[in-house]
Amino acid sequence: MLKGGNKAKAWNRSRNTRLLVVVSCLTSFIIVLVFLHLKIARKSNLSFGLQNQRWNSFDSLVQIHPTLGFWNGTDVIWQVPDSPKAVLFLAHGCDGQAFNFWDRSPDCPDCIGLPEERLIVLHALARKFAVVSISSSGRCWSFGKEVMIVKDIIRWWVENQRLEQLPLVALGASSGGHFVSVLATELNFSSITLMIAEGVFDRMDIKENYPPTLFVHMPKDIYRRQKLVENMELLRNKGVDVAEIECMEFPLLPHLLADRIPGIDQSVSAKLFELFQQKGFIDENKYMRKDGRKMRWKEALKEDKTISVDEHLLHPIQEELNLAFAYHEMTSLHTDQIFKWFESHMG
Repeated sequence: MLKGGNKAKAWNRSRNTRLLVVVSCLTSFIIVLVFLHLKIARKSNLSFGLQNQRWNSFDSLVQIHPTLGFWNGTDVIWQVPDSPKAVLFLAHGCDGQAFNFWDRSPDCPDCIGLPEERLIVLHALARKFAVVSISSSGRCWSFGKEVMIVKDIIRWWVENQRLEQLPLVALGASSGGHFVSVLATELNFSSITLMIAEGVFDRMDIKENYPPTLFVHMPKDIYRRQKLVENMELLRNKGVDVAEIECMEFPLLPHLLADRIPGIDQSVSAKLFELFQQKGFIDENKYMRKDGRKMRWKEALKEDKTISVDEHLLHPIQEELNLAFAYHEMTSLHTDQIFKWFESHMG
């Protein structure tokens, strides 16, 4: 028979054991919930944009009719919809150009119309934003004289189009995002979006009237993510309205390239998917193993004699592979949120 002290010890051991079991079960349950949440989050990109935003989604709403100009040594391309409500300046990344944002057409025979860039323009026009894009003078944007040149071009263009009374916003990607972060100290933007760019705020004296800033980024880029967090805090401390959108990886499905890229049909898209599977470019869950820039997929395509792809489609394919991996690429998947951000700061 147990004495009083031993009974208490036994009871305590039993209680502690039950408590450990409960804690262990709760921990396991939480881990499962987190895992499921991450799986859902990974797939949410598909439901959010991929399935509802194909390359021809805006055909019934918008027709591309850009106007080309050449001012102060650089290309300027624009389109103004009927009854515009705002003006959007677009800044490309390194190795980009204004022609990337517009479909090739009789109006713009040199335009390229990369999948993500063109969808951003189409979305903007559908929401009644006048759009103007400018090519950088070099491979990437610079932050000295070029800032003043672009400032003058935008002011000239806005006045020439008689759009002075409309809110002015900007979106820049990568080098273009850094450029927009500086340009925002020279032009009165109602808000800006920096895509896959943390900005160059450590080089600037930020004032309280700096425009509301939305960061659209890919958390897989850990270094940029850390710098972005620091800059968000810096801006908040200056009283600037700040927000972020995280862009996650998504699976490469057989129909994806056909859905995203004009000129690729379902058959070719499926064959490319099979090739990427055979070569081990995607894992068992259909996610990219590497960034599209770091895979020898073009060489694999050349070696394969059953798939015929025009050379001008290689760049668009690369862009979509980069986007699926979600490390550093222009993206149109969150344009609805981006334009809601712009619109919420136009009052």
